[in-house]
Amino acid sequence: MLDEPQSVEEARRVAVHAVWTFPSVLGSAFVLAWGAEAAQFYVSQGLALALLAWLQTLPEFAVEAVIAWQRDVPLMTANFTGALRLLTGLGWPMIWVVFAVAGSGRRSGARWPHIRLDPEHAVEIVGLAPPLVYFGWIVFKGTLDLVDAGVLVALYAAYLVVLGRVPPRDAEEAADLPAVPRAIVRLAPGPRWLAIAGLFAAGGAGLWLAAHPFLESMKGLAISLGVSTFVFVQWVAPFLSEFPEKTSAFYWARSRGKASMALMNMVSSNINQWTVLAAMIPVVYALSAGGPEPVPLAEHRVELILTLLQNAVGLVLLANFTFHAYEALGLFALWLAQFLVPGWREEIAVLYAVWLVIELGSTTWRPGRLRAFVTFAHLIAGRPARR
Repeated sequence: MLDEPQSVEEARRVAVHAVWTFPSVLGSAFVLAWGAEAAQFYVSQGLALALLAWLQTLPEFAVEAVIAWQRDVPLMTANFTGALRLLTGLGWPMIWVVFAVAGSGRRSGARWPHIRLDPEHAVEIVGLAPPLVYFGWIVFKGTLDLVDAGVLVALYAAYLVVLGRVPPRDAEEAADLPAVPRAIVRLAPGPRWLAIAGLFAAGGAGLWLAAHPFLESMKGLAISLGVSTFVFVQWVAPFLSEFPEKTSAFYWARSRGKASMALMNMVSSNINQWTVLAAMIPVVYALSAGGPEPVPLAEHRVELILTLLQNAVGLVLLANFTFHAYEALGLFALWLAQFLVPGWREEIAVLYAVWLVIELGSTTWRPGRLRAFVTFAHLIAGRPARR
């Protein structure tokens, strides 16, 4: 994965493969989205999206695994943090834009509509907190080792267990589904499960087969345009490897009543990358080194702190079950600033920290600011979540 083309001519030759790899990845993303839409009526929506996030992040796992095997810590950190910052700083705001311009937001008549989340989404929102807190410890000690990998996998397993306790969607909502998942929901139980499994299998296989040539063709195009390897690894490669979840999320954002599902698709990917993807790094790194050698991260604390603060702000913004226009635009503005001026990392980190403190401090006059945590406690206790 991400092999360096021998020349600009070869890069241009590889770039031509985008003609078939781009539609292949796009089609696979839609197939996976249909599978998740049908599955949410038989398991919780969050569990369906967690499975979807697993399959959608296969390209990102492949890219990060190869860099970890090469033990290139700067590029490894750049790809990991770049992917997470793209999800929250670009992906979440773009969902709001699609919702506001082409989806339910425009039909609502509001000038600056907001996305409203369901109480069950407290699991995804609160589920982002434990890996962020634990990663604070990883940043403090400056290493990522096999013990950390075990803890992160355990956090993800606990998250899945809680998701499994959330009831499926009401059958009445199936009438709003697109034609393919709606037809699957109407099948008898046996054929229905086979069809859902078939969609996930076909979409996952399509992504697996197309991901490598897709990324290589895009890298060939980037090299032809003079994009540096570091910029490619930090921003271009994560954007491309996250293309499947962006496709399904934007597809839902423009559909009536599906913007919250689009956001939770992205949040599921955030949790997946903070836990399982991060846990994979020291395992592959140790295998490459021939022993349990920890990944040294001390020199990359600024990148990691910046990413942690951005995701912490995103968590708090969603914790009142709404995603407002100013929140989406604020996340995008800060992401764009660090993208355009990489030297502003420390300053942007300070701005995230100030924003986080303001949002947390506002709980004194905005009692519902952290309502997701209260709702999460109700869900854990088996009590109905209040809207």
